[in-house]
Amino acid sequence: MKIGQISGPVLSLFRVVTGLLFVCHGASSIFGVLGGSRGTGQTLPFGSWPGWWAAAIQLVFGALVLVGLFTRVSALLCSGSMAYAYFVVHAPQNLFPIRNGGEAAAMFCWSFFLIAVFGPGSWALDTLIHRVRHHEVEGYAPATVQA
Repeated sequence: MKIGQISGPVLSLFRVVTGLLFVCHGASSIFGVLGGSRGTGQTLPFGSWPGWWAAAIQLVFGALVLVGLFTRVSALLCSGSMAYAYFVVHAPQNLFPIRNGGEAAAMFCWSFFLIAVFGPGSWALDTLIHRVRHHEVEGYAPATVQA
């Protein structure tokens, strides 16, 4: 088995796990499940800046990344939101993630950036939609005339 044969499924699994973890962060902050916002069992106040909006991005766009729909754009937005979180919330305390509590923000930022660059992998709705559209276009190609 060659690396090219497994890269699509491995990238898909990476995307699914990353998206699922991001969705869990959003759900905990918005709905108070899974320990709630920052493990307090509470929710963030509706519309509060930037926490509630970050959680909404985590929930909505994390779910899109999870299923592989609008993957590149969604992953880029998720990556940007985590870059913002790192530089605005964590970096002022200390530059290094191990010292400022920003490991998750840094890892999510770079993980989503990787997904945005390399795409959703072979097991994604984007990939399925592309395949269906490609076959539909081929189906409407003019017939060749045989002599």
